[in-house]
Amino acid sequence: MKGCHKPEIQAAGMLRFRGILNAAQSKRLRALNSFNSLHLDSSNQSPFNVGIFWDLDNKPPNSFPPYDAAVRLKAVASSFGVVRYMVAYANRHAFSHVPSAVREQRTERKLLNRLENKGVLTPVQPYLCRVCGRKFYNNEKLLNHFKQLHEREQAKRLNQIESARGSRRVKLVGKFSMKMDKYRNAAREVLTPKVGYGLGDELKRAGFWVRMVSDKPQAADIALRNHIVDMMDKRNVGCVVLVSDDSDFVDVLREAKLRCLKTVVVGDSNDGVLKRTADAGFSWKEVMLGKAKKEGVSVVGRWKDRDILKRLEWTYNPQLEKKEYSSDEVDFETEDREIMEGDCEKDDKFMQEKDNCAWWELHSDFDRRSSESH
Repeated sequence: MKGCHKPEIQAAGMLRFRGILNAAQSKRLRALNSFNSLHLDSSNQSPFNVGIFWDLDNKPPNSFPPYDAAVRLKAVASSFGVVRYMVAYANRHAFSHVPSAVREQRTERKLLNRLENKGVLTPVQPYLCRVCGRKFYNNEKLLNHFKQLHEREQAKRLNQIESARGSRRVKLVGKFSMKMDKYRNAAREVLTPKVGYGLGDELKRAGFWVRMVSDKPQAADIALRNHIVDMMDKRNVGCVVLVSDDSDFVDVLREAKLRCLKTVVVGDSNDGVLKRTADAGFSWKEVMLGKAKKEGVSVVGRWKDRDILKRLEWTYNPQLEKKEYSSDEVDFETEDREIMEGDCEKDDKFMQEKDNCAWWELHSDFDRRSSESH
């Protein structure tokens, strides 16, 4: 008679298997949903606020024009996020220093001027004044014309603005703004800077906030380090781009990484401790050739993938998962026990009815006789 209850046992087994399967599928769906939500959050996350911090004492753009180097550096930093701050620190010697390449260009220019004055060399195309449009076949004549006419006009305009007050000063600035910009653009090509090679002015033209510090040792490093820490304390930046090869900034980079900030180093030392500590590192050659900007996209992708994995690790709780699985197993065991107890009760009742009736009587006759006796 036990064979009569095999379908019920099979049904109970099927119910148990379905319960296990449903529980596994629900766990998988929860994991997928959490991963998708993390991926969407990371994709919708606002870009980093990037800050460029330039140590001009250690890493001046000697081999490249300052303005071009600053523009390329900003383009590389923009691949990591939105550039909010561009800061450069140096002492007086960094701004007065003239690189060897610039000195060679000035020496060649003087030699060409001598040959042009003697009539030995004639330029193929005349020199053009970028302010008034006049043409000269001698560079020194262009230089004298620019100083005697346009430089004096610029000085007069500046004196008028300085002497004016209130609304008149504002009107004069608006009136002379285009002429002053035109003069400054032309002066960069014609005039030679009186101090250095115009490093500070070129960086300011590119949008950098340039600060000159005292001539004390490590003054620029200390000022730049304090500026970076202040930005981190105020949470103004999410990515620090450091232009330096000075190993004294290792502690600052480590502090930035402890605060979950991204760090990028631009320098010529390939095996330096700064590049080993930072999340990414590039050389000046890679910056100027545009290779660093192309690699910046893949670097940001790796950062996002790493953040997703970290958040998944933080959301996983082994004790909680173990408790949930153990509770599911307990539920399945209790259900099996209840089903088996119900089957045993049915078997006992059936065996008692079988013992009460005679072997030659049918079950229907026994039931009818027992009802009549009652």
